[in-house]
Amino acid sequence: VQLQASGGGLVQTGGSLRLSCAPSTGTFSHSTMAWFRQAPGKEREFVASMRFSSNSKYYSDSVRGRFTISRDNAKNTVYLQLNRLKPEDTAVYRCALTRRTLIVSSLYSSGEYEYWGQGTLVTVSS
Repeated sequence: VQLQASGGGLVQTGGSLRLSCAPSTGTFSHSTMAWFRQAPGKEREFVASMRFSSNSKYYSDSVRGRFTISRDNAKNTVYLQLNRLKPEDTAVYRCALTRRTLIVSSLYSSGEYEYWGQGTLVTVSS
């Protein structure tokens, strides 16, 4: 599975962006999708994930209430809506997918995901 991420860009503090992730082949059924981000000089960080079987969603504390993960089955696309952006949200965002069933504690670990998108840069100016 190859994932295509898009939607990044430059936005001012308080602004919004919507990131998209779609597979070049196959579908998202029976999968778990996640978004991670990595800021310059920092380690990769979990942002959000969604279990498609249950529509359960999980967020990091730093983005909960501001970001929303969702999917459009008809378009076979997963979205990450970024609202009320802050300069500390500046990072390369990557979508990731696993077809395995993970326990909740594993959803936050980047090592649990087999497939990755190429990343899209989000820059938030102050």
